[in-house]
Parts: sequence; structure tokens; C-alpha cells
Amino acid sequence: MATSDNKLADTDEKIFVGKGEETAWLTLALANRHGLVTGATGTGKTVTLQVMAEGFARAGVPVFAADIKGDLSGISEVGEAKDFIVKRAQQMGLTFQPDQFSTVFWDVFGEQGHPVRATVTEMGPLLLSRMLDLNDVQEGVLNVAFRVADENGLALIDMKDLRALLDAIAPDGSKKAADGEEDPLAPIRKAAQGYGNVSKATVGTIQRQLLVLENQGGAKFFGEPALTLKDFMRTDRDGRGMVNILVADKLMQSPRLYATFLLWMLSELFEELPEAGDLPKPKLVFFFDEAHLLFNDAPKALMDKIEQVVRLIRSKGVGVYFVTQNPIDVPDKVLAQLGNRVQHALRAFTPRDQKAVAAAAQTFRPNPKLDTARVIMELAKGEALVSFLEGGGTPSMVERVMVRPPSARIGPITPEERKAIMDASPVKGKYDTAIDAESAYEIIQKRLAGTATPADGAPGEGGGILGQIGSIVATIFGTNVKRGRLSTGQVIARNVTRSVTDKVVGGVVADLGKSVGGSVGGSIGRALVRGALGGILRR
Repeated sequence: MATSDNKLADTDEKIFVGKGEETAWLTLALANRHGLVTGATGTGKTVTLQVMAEGFARAGVPVFAADIKGDLSGISEVGEAKDFIVKRAQQMGLTFQPDQFSTVFWDVFGEQGHPVRATVTEMGPLLLSRMLDLNDVQEGVLNVAFRVADENGLALIDMKDLRALLDAIAPDGSKKAADGEEDPLAPIRKAAQGYGNVSKATVGTIQRQLLVLENQGGAKFFGEPALTLKDFMRTDRDGRGMVNILVADKLMQSPRLYATFLLWMLSELFEELPEAGDLPKPKLVFFFDEAHLLFNDAPKALMDKIEQVVRLIRSKGVGVYFVTQNPIDVPDKVLAQLGNRVQHALRAFTPRDQKAVAAAAQTFRPNPKLDTARVIMELAKGEALVSFLEGGGTPSMVERVMVRPPSARIGPITPEERKAIMDASPVKGKYDTAIDAESAYEIIQKRLAGTATPADGAPGEGGGILGQIGSIVATIFGTNVKRGRLSTGQVIARNVTRSVTDKVVGGVVADLGKSVGGSVGGSIGRALVRGALGGILRR
């Protein structure tokens, strides 16, 4: 922490966070090394998050933050010079200057912000399995369903698509068409059984779990238009970073949906952004509140991928900041990636609390002037122990500081203020109306009715190898893909930019060889890019 600069204000290179015997500066060039904000309830974590978000926005860095209690929404309105705010600023030698920041509100349920949607295909089987709390056998059947969808050109967009597909792969030899012919979905059922035993009981269990998710409002999350993550990475007319706030008070009633959604966002950012190396400032900073929900009951395969994404997304220019009560909520492998630390007060009432205090103290670089473990329990509201990365990327010695007051309003905004902000939003109208394009549900219904056409993507109906090659070319250039949906060509191009050209090209050739006589154009891109996190290539 440098102290040579007596001007306590954000600069183009660093953010002023707080002041004690030393001044706490967060260096923008090291902000993509991730961070951790911890502390007991009511100790000031949300205010610290707001101070950091304001600093990033001033520096032109877009911010995404989950707002659990609604308190963070005040960042969109001009701050008030209340007595305690002015007094704290004066104690630091700082002149309080009210400010506000350009804000976009998002809401999975579309009630207090712009709707956030993703397609079932983009979510992928592993994340969807976690969202549904499936066991290994049920997850395996879900993977079969996704594979069959790929091979039969069945786009999985929303929940009814997935339900229709699950019904289609469930074994039922008694079904006949009206004219006595075989079940029109027999090829799909046969394909599913080719990957292992798919029982009707297992499919039924998955369907019931889908119903639970629907009852929690999860059905609103799946659909089109799907979220374009670049809409998060905007600056306003003054060059300041936009602050994107996910309204999560209702979403927190479904913690597994909340955690899976945010993990999906991280994986999509990792996939879409090109390598950037070390930048003067991040492209985007992501604040993950109630971070312990991400790691609760996560299987080892998922934990490995979380650790991988956190470790590698730094090179894409994205900083990830976890906000939680105890540092022991975060696994050691992930904790090791979090170089910038802010620790508010902890209370040691139980053995677990004492363990948390000891663990928090041990994660800091010691300061001979401080008994870190003792100070953690003595911190007042608004005080924190801080250690940010210094020039060489090494953590500074831990310091006790008072966090500076935010410039914007502290606390929630009114419904009228929120409506005014949404009416002036740069994405107003883009996501507000759901689109129900033709996808797996409609295609399967057509087959059952005997009206399916080659355009539906049924296997073997591509007009021979020339027709299949034509389909591939049309898909690559986007001529047969509905507007707003990711084309295979776009998916492949997106992955080529991820420095995995050899792997992608090899995968295309392999899939082409396997798919002769099948629905090549509809399967190559999805098979290539769907990985363990709903889109990340397996490494």
C-alpha cells in the first residue's frame, strides 16, 4: 500500500478504499487477480462492495454485482451528505463529493430489472444437473438427452423443449401411430438406448425435478432472446463503466438456481472473451455475493472446473470478487487465487467461528504492529483489515483501515426511481419480450403429427452428402439460423479465438467423419463447445 500520494482520490491507476495508519489503494492493473470481501452480518461488507464498485466505474471498468438485500441499488442515485458520512470523510482528510453511477438492473424473473435468459443448450448438462440436484445416474441420462438432441437437430431452448425431448427418449414400445405404423419417435428412442440404459423411471425423476425448478420460477430463465454478455461490458457517455446489478432478493429463495446462474455467467465470460494478458485495468469486474452457495455440495468435477475458471479468467481481463461471511466458506484452491483481501469483523462464539478467525488471520501477510487474529474480533462497523497486491503482485502487509464512505446513496432506491432508470436503460426493449421460436418441442410435435419436413433436422433427411455439406455451409454462414440464436459458425469462431484452433479443427473433422448420413450441420458446433460448465471446452 503506497502512502506517498496525499491526495485521497481515485486515479487512473488505483482506487482509494480506506485509510488507517497507511492508505489502502487497490491497483487497477492488479485488480484482475481477484479478491475476497468477508465479515459477519452488519459489519459493512455491502458498503465496501459499493466503494470498490464506484472506484471501478470511475476508472471506466464495467461492474456486475449481485444485490441480495437491495441495498446496492443506491449506487444509481446521488449520495446524501449525511452527518456520519461527512464526519467519516473529514476524519480521513477527504472532502465528500456526492455522485451517482450509470446503472442497469437485471432480474431473472423480469420483475425489478431486465429479464435474464439463457437457452437450455447453453446451460449444458452438468450445470443443469446441479440446478436440478440430480444423482450420477440421472445426470448420465441428461447427458444422453443432450447428445441425442445434437444428433437430431433438436434445439433445446426452453423448459418445454427439454420436457419433450425427455419424453421422446423414454422407452415405450407400445406407442403406434394412427395408421398402425411404428412410433414416429422410435429412431430417437433407439439412439438414446444406444448410449446406455435409459429407464422410464429415471426420466420420470428428472421430469419431477424440472417441475420443482419451474415452481421456483426457473422456467423464466430458459428461453430467448438469450443474454448477450457483452451488454454487461458497456461504458456510459462520460467513459465510466456501467454498473450492472442483478436483483437477487427473490432469486435467493432458490439458492441453487442463484449459484448455478452466476457460475454459468462466469463460464460464458471465460468462453467468449479472448486472451488479453495483463492490462492496465480489467475489462469487467464481477462481484459474487453469498459466495458460499457456489461451493456448497458441489461435486469434485464441478469444483475442479470452478477452480480452473477462476484461475484462467484472469488472463481474459476479468476480476472476480467473492463476498461471504467466513473465508473458510471458500475452498483452499480457489482462496489461493484471491490476492486482494478485505476482512471485516468476525465474532468467535463457536469453535467454527474461532477456526474462521484463525484461518482469516493466517491468510494475511503478517504485520509486526498488529495481532491480526485479535484485531479481527475488535473491528468496528466500517473498519476492515486490508491487504491488496503491490507492484510485483505480492500481497502488502495487512493494515487496519476505516473504509471510505461511498459517493452515491447508501441503501435501496424507490420503485419509481427504479422504473425511471429502466425506462432510460441502453438495453430497454432488447430482452423485455420473450420469443418462442421453433425448437425441439415444435419439431417433435410435428413428427408425432406426421408433418415433419427435412428442415426440421431429422436424421437421414439431408438429401445425401451434398445436401449435408450444403447444410453445414448454410449453418456456418448463418443463412438457416433464426436471428438472435447462436449459429454453429459463430460458436466455432468464438472458440477459434480461444487459442484452441488445433483442437477445434480436429473436432470438426472427427465429427464430420462420424456424422455422414446424419444431421451434421446441427451437431458439430454444439458437440464441440459444450463442456463441463455448459460451454467450456474440456481441457
